[in-house]
Amino acid sequence: MCGIAGIVNIDPRRPASGEEVVRMTRAIVHRGPDDEGLHASGPAAFGFRRLSIVDLRPEGNQPHFNEDRSVFSVVNGEIYNHHELREELAKKGHVLRSRCDVEVVPHLYEEYGIELMDKLNGQYAFAAYDSKRHRLLLARDPVGVCPLFYTVVDGQLLFASEIKGLLAHPAVSRQLDLRGLDQIMAFPGIASPTTMFQDISSLPAGHFLLMEEGRIRTGAYWDLDYPADSQRAAPSDWQEQLDHLLQQAVNRRLQADVPVACYLSGGLDSSLVAGVMHKLRPGSNWHAFSVVFDNTDLDERKYQRLMAERIGARHHEVAFDASQVESRLRSVIRHAESPLKESYNTCSHALSEAVRESGCKVVLSGEGADELFAGYVGYRFDMMRAGQDDGADLLDEDSWRESQLREKLWGDGNFFYEREYGAFRDMSSTLYAPDIARDPARYDCLAQPLVNRERLRGRHPVHKRSYLDFKLRIADHLLSDHGDRMTFAHSVEGRYPFLDRDLIEFVTRLPPGLLTLDQREKYPVRTIAQPYVAPQIIAREKFSFVGPGSPDILRGKSDWLMDMLSSDTIRRQGYLNPETVARLRSIYEGNAYKINQTFDVDLMMVVLSFQVFLDEFAIPDRI
Repeated sequence: MCGIAGIVNIDPRRPASGEEVVRMTRAIVHRGPDDEGLHASGPAAFGFRRLSIVDLRPEGNQPHFNEDRSVFSVVNGEIYNHHELREELAKKGHVLRSRCDVEVVPHLYEEYGIELMDKLNGQYAFAAYDSKRHRLLLARDPVGVCPLFYTVVDGQLLFASEIKGLLAHPAVSRQLDLRGLDQIMAFPGIASPTTMFQDISSLPAGHFLLMEEGRIRTGAYWDLDYPADSQRAAPSDWQEQLDHLLQQAVNRRLQADVPVACYLSGGLDSSLVAGVMHKLRPGSNWHAFSVVFDNTDLDERKYQRLMAERIGARHHEVAFDASQVESRLRSVIRHAESPLKESYNTCSHALSEAVRESGCKVVLSGEGADELFAGYVGYRFDMMRAGQDDGADLLDEDSWRESQLREKLWGDGNFFYEREYGAFRDMSSTLYAPDIARDPARYDCLAQPLVNRERLRGRHPVHKRSYLDFKLRIADHLLSDHGDRMTFAHSVEGRYPFLDRDLIEFVTRLPPGLLTLDQREKYPVRTIAQPYVAPQIIAREKFSFVGPGSPDILRGKSDWLMDMLSSDTIRRQGYLNPETVARLRSIYEGNAYKINQTFDVDLMMVVLSFQVFLDEFAIPDRI
């Protein structure tokens, strides 16, 4: 819906600068080109950039206030259950001045304080300031659809929807945090609270930050909670309940006073969302958007067209090839605010551009179904391994070391997630400049746990993987650098029905055996999809959404990319080992070299995008 930013001084006697907040919001104008708002009151100043979606009138502009204006808020996102909340607030005597969904936030704070998040169903990141108590509350939605970053500098807490907003403040420096790069190499992406910048934190999904009486604390208000009893039986009417919850989730995300569109990848999840949209509002002639490739190994247009025809959509095919990866890479990295390990962000960047050019501001996606319904091949292996002990502690030294790493990270020495981390660490450490590699404390993301291991203890392996996918794949990668950032790059809001809170909480109660019944991923989704989706799509094997890899880009021999990858440039910057990069280049540039992007780490894409990141954000060289 928008971009937010603000300043709250820790000392309540010190006034906050509205001019500095305006500078911060103008750095993220792409998140809200339709209007802007500012409110400065004593030690707090909040700013807002508006993408008008619900209640297009000026009354829908932010910040919003309670009745006596002692509490004010700015919100990025949507509160889908706002109609029910409005009725509840009205019964308690509250008066709201607009039809805007997020106006409920300051009034809910007045009623429930920091427990207001328990009332919300939506995707949001918000800041609420209580001037009577000099109290700041920040919160991010349960699964992390909307980002929120913060830093404390010069006695001020600064927050913004994007890091660019923080960097626009004169007191914020641009110092690299190599742990962020290390996480990108080791895991699906960066994991909150880490970012690529020292002293700038990402508020984790399902968390709040409270600043009160000069103290700052963060905590979780919601977390994915799988039952320890993994053999719980599914209710007999689980199909009806699941179908109802998905229809409800889609219907909530159709709330808008502007045109709504959908993505069609050709896979099951986006097709099901489109099919439900069609059932809920038949004859709407939806806009649907798909990426198509000349490379037949990547192209899915056969299935995309099949679904578009089924729902009578106005189908937009966005042609894509390796040259577009190169031409869009700078913009993608600037918006993602991090290096990448895959190129498909550039495809998403092209898609959202097409959505905006069509006149739509909102697009629905099937993101999240794989992580919630056991949609990757690893989940099937988890089912086969359930209850087994591989005895790693009795094997060779490498196996023992790997078991110890897993124990530290996941609380289970036998649980395999993504890769063998010991061997990966040996390999990835050679990418760092020699003096950095000799001091792992500077970068090693494996040195401490990244997740709440208590949420993994005693859970079924399928549920463990789902929990880790939500924490390490969904929040700060698929929903952030790939989702939110690529849609808002062109002032479009992405919405994700499979990540509805009510739907998630129901699915966590389904037994893992149901998710992978008959050794097929996402059995419940395939079952309820039958009235909505063409059978050819339901029967398809999982086909990962990927774009051209770094070998395709390197073979283009672009002058600016070759300069960024030159040994002189890398040596001058001082972060990577130029000899290792040169060896990787020689391998990846070979005509016979291919990479399986579904299973292999594209290390050259990490290196390449890291070099672009350093340049785009003017990160200083190491001295």
